[in-house]
Amino acid sequence: MGPESELELRKFVAPEFLFGVGALETVGRYVKNLGARKVLVVTDPGVIAAGWTGKVLASLDEKKIPYAVFSRITPNPRAEEVMEGADFYKQEACDIIVSVGGGSPTDCAKGIGIVSTNKKHILEFEGVDRITVPMPPVICIPTTGGTSADVSQFAIISDREKMSKIAIISKAVVPDVSLIDPTTLTTMDPYLTACTGIDALVHAIEAFVSTGSSPLTDVHALEAVRLISGNLLESIDQPADLELRSRLMRGSLEAGLAFSNASLGAVHAMAHSLGGLLDLPHGECNAVLLDHVMAFNLRATPERYRRVATEMGLDLRGMTTRSAGKAVLEEIRRLKREAGIYRALDKLGVSPPDIPDLASNAMMDACMVTNPIRPNQRDVEVIYEEAL
Repeated sequence: MGPESELELRKFVAPEFLFGVGALETVGRYVKNLGARKVLVVTDPGVIAAGWTGKVLASLDEKKIPYAVFSRITPNPRAEEVMEGADFYKQEACDIIVSVGGGSPTDCAKGIGIVSTNKKHILEFEGVDRITVPMPPVICIPTTGGTSADVSQFAIISDREKMSKIAIISKAVVPDVSLIDPTTLTTMDPYLTACTGIDALVHAIEAFVSTGSSPLTDVHALEAVRLISGNLLESIDQPADLELRSRLMRGSLEAGLAFSNASLGAVHAMAHSLGGLLDLPHGECNAVLLDHVMAFNLRATPERYRRVATEMGLDLRGMTTRSAGKAVLEEIRRLKREAGIYRALDKLGVSPPDIPDLASNAMMDACMVTNPIRPNQRDVEVIYEEAL
């Protein structure tokens, strides 16, 4: 970006966050400091089985804070689950929300907060700045190193009736506090670690090449690229290594701070469409699409992708722009292969007849607006076809 970009007006929004081993165990103190009477704990069965929800409840018990647990959440949180959770929040007379889990519990918790104060169906809030009444206090405890929903202005909700996902984007959905404890990553299996790690890498790369990027977001995006690309494979091989997990979790945090303020691009627009139509895991969708979208975008922002390659440890000295572009794409593909992400879209259940509808939904996604090239319907169809 040129020097003139330093003079542009920029806004940067982030929650208070506590990062480090033991952060999870402070939730009772944070809830008490906020003066809550009763907590709605939003989580899912996998996180409960891993033991992290129990640790949160123990912290609340220690401070003698009443709570109710809502855990009927699927991997891509659905509008009806949000509405059920909002009803439960009201029935239990809660006045604060704590989410424990990855992107699904976090997005569902945000949705519950939106509905509980705005008194409308969650699907009515699709788009940018549609929320008029602030949510109740929300504390997030992430348990995956990828989504960064715990620090972002985004909430993604599935509309199963239309077989699509909606993006709700507003500073009103930024949580009050995020308690980021790398210890929670030690229970993730290798494939989940890989998919969520690549998801975080996508956040960083898309934020860096976004038309909404700025010097304020670039510093976080590039640090995220360095941390994630440099530690993901070792973290998969050594899941109990807290130092590696901490670097991966910090990479996810840095990426979240970047994309929450710079927005994203075509990878996420297309991944949201995939997840909405076929109920596929979000991180895996992003991983499958990343290099294909980068190949499409390269002509628009080659120097930005060159910076990404440098942060990934590539030596591009003496390389032409074309050669540097090929090198960064091959490095992304190598990282995916070695992380164990092999499946193309056809193996995820996508077939050629699905592509026009997938492309149509992706074109309407808010994330497409800040892609470095604004594609047309056929461009998006071709990218999906190449990823089959």
